[in-house]
Amino acid sequence: MNSSPAALRRPHAITQHGQTRIDKYYWMRNREDPEVMKYLRAESDYLEKMMQHTKPLQEQLFSEMKGRIKETDSTVPERRGDYFYYERTEEGRQYPIFCRKKDLAESPEEVILDQNALAEGKSFCSVGAVSVSPDGAKLAYSLDLGGREIYTIHIKDLTTGALYPESIENALGSAYEHGGVEWANDNETIFYVTLDEAQRPNKLFRHKLGTDPKEDVLVFHETDESFFLFVMKTRDNAYITTYHLSTTMREMRFISADAPDGALRVIQPRAKELEYIAEHHKGQFFIVNNDKAKNFKLSVATVEQPGRENWKDIIPHRPDVLVEHVDTFEDFIVVTERKGGLIHFRISAPDGTSDIRYVHFPEPAYSVHLAGNHEFKTDRLRLNYSSLVTPNSVIDYHVGTGEWEVKKEDEIPSGYDKTNYTLERIHATAPDGTQVPMSIVYKKDLKRDGNNPALLYGYGSYGATIDAFFTSTRLSLLDRGFVFAIGHIRGGSDMGREWYENGRVLNKKNSFTDFIACAEHLIGTGYTSKDKLAIQGASAGGLLVGACVTMRPDLFKAVICKVPFVDVVTTMSDPTIPLTTLEYDQWGNPENKEYFDYMMSYSPYDNIRATDYPHMLITTGLNDPRVAYWEPAKFTAKLREMKTDNNLIVLYTNYDSGHAGASGRYDFLREIALDYAFLIDKLTQS
Repeated sequence: MNSSPAALRRPHAITQHGQTRIDKYYWMRNREDPEVMKYLRAESDYLEKMMQHTKPLQEQLFSEMKGRIKETDSTVPERRGDYFYYERTEEGRQYPIFCRKKDLAESPEEVILDQNALAEGKSFCSVGAVSVSPDGAKLAYSLDLGGREIYTIHIKDLTTGALYPESIENALGSAYEHGGVEWANDNETIFYVTLDEAQRPNKLFRHKLGTDPKEDVLVFHETDESFFLFVMKTRDNAYITTYHLSTTMREMRFISADAPDGALRVIQPRAKELEYIAEHHKGQFFIVNNDKAKNFKLSVATVEQPGRENWKDIIPHRPDVLVEHVDTFEDFIVVTERKGGLIHFRISAPDGTSDIRYVHFPEPAYSVHLAGNHEFKTDRLRLNYSSLVTPNSVIDYHVGTGEWEVKKEDEIPSGYDKTNYTLERIHATAPDGTQVPMSIVYKKDLKRDGNNPALLYGYGSYGATIDAFFTSTRLSLLDRGFVFAIGHIRGGSDMGREWYENGRVLNKKNSFTDFIACAEHLIGTGYTSKDKLAIQGASAGGLLVGACVTMRPDLFKAVICKVPFVDVVTTMSDPTIPLTTLEYDQWGNPENKEYFDYMMSYSPYDNIRATDYPHMLITTGLNDPRVAYWEPAKFTAKLREMKTDNNLIVLYTNYDSGHAGASGRYDFLREIALDYAFLIDKLTQS
């Protein structure tokens, strides 16, 4: 840049719609300025100093959490083609080892990828896609060693163990729950997606093994900057599909996996406010869509005539049930529905209308999703199930009989008895009268006298739901008398599509007032008190807790704000930042004055004022592509400048990671130990 670092450190004026904002910390965006790294290091030194007295507690917490994981362990094997695939871990090693066997009882184990070997000498290591060719002879995998979610694809000959000479850079991993690398059925062709300068996945390429990636064929270029592009393969291996994702529009295209050199066909051209996703089944597409259906419905059309004008409704729209997804198998189809805030699985015959039954779950609040389920021809449905008290479990649901077969429940080596804890589903009343669900867990002997420390967690964006999931690390809080609660606030899709719509764009502040209502309910019903209550959120959940703490700083004792999106207006005004253009329909485009004014009314960074604030632990990853490090850094600096109290505000920077924190399992536990030590110190020691 032409400006000197000194000039960059002068206050920066931003004028929009006749309003000028002075940003004293805008200079932190320039990572080439040595003062930026100097500032971050100084913050790290300050964190070390102020948290030094908690070091023994951090070590104790780390030891507890480590003692709850079975360090040498294996996932439940799953058949894919001629092999059973699984991952295993070894004591003392940070990463999984990807393995397979031809026969579980007699065949020797074959290690197809050892992430520990890939991570040797590296401070960060993420494996994205792990995709085996249909004949089982080759492996395509993607690797990120910098935490920026920019992957390099490698191809391995599983017969010889040798790598093919070519590698493909600047590739999408398997982010956003969608694929990054898929094989055609010739076992020689892969499809992959690359990123543009803003890290938007936008180009689909076709690569032939053994050729120079520079010669790869561009199959599709997604030029609309409001769309992300993904590639997937249908479960029956019939088609390679593209998935074009925007906030309020979706589109899919398909190509025969048997003819990878063919042309893509569109299922239904993108149309305003039309969202759909399709799965193939024997010449038909089953299509979850919102055509005249706010909560979505299920339709079917033939591959020959897949357009909307030919869609025949199978499951009509229902005002109290959200249709989330459809999965097709040879002899049945599964529709994922959400009702009353909880996931339900509707199983039927392949026509979608006969032999209908639902999977029944044993607890009032839970988290469940379909596991890999890679095989098209099967009579079982593999589920991953947990609750706030039930450890992560792998379930084989027998479709024909309804049998619930527990293949594995995570073992807690140090000991765990779920009957010692109470799980509840309660509701808070929002200012407009809306009933907001909460999932809550605590030790059974807990008294509701207002003296319990409590942690309230939330997210509330993108329509994402935070179900009542289990993590053994949380026991370190519960066993110290904490109440843990999840606020299922608007902005998620917990109670249907309208729940999401009422928590985004010009309704975004409902997310914050819902969360505040949850906090007030916990206090008002004796679970905790203002002096014992902490809140936590990450990413858009960091926006949530950041907004709540600037709106109601008096309500909380401590806040953990992880990789928080807190400088909303400035970030959304910069289309060069990853995610910005995709998210205009989530937050609004500040070029529109109505959106600008509304975003300014809640943007945490812009609403810091001279007042008392709670104790706050703010975290960031230096290589984070989703929420740049400077947002948490600026937030920390401005809070410390403006606050009128003696409470602690500290910034934790992981200099090697990105948005998700440390990549190694032990390193990740140490980050949680820091979080929990901060909470315990501030909520129970003072």
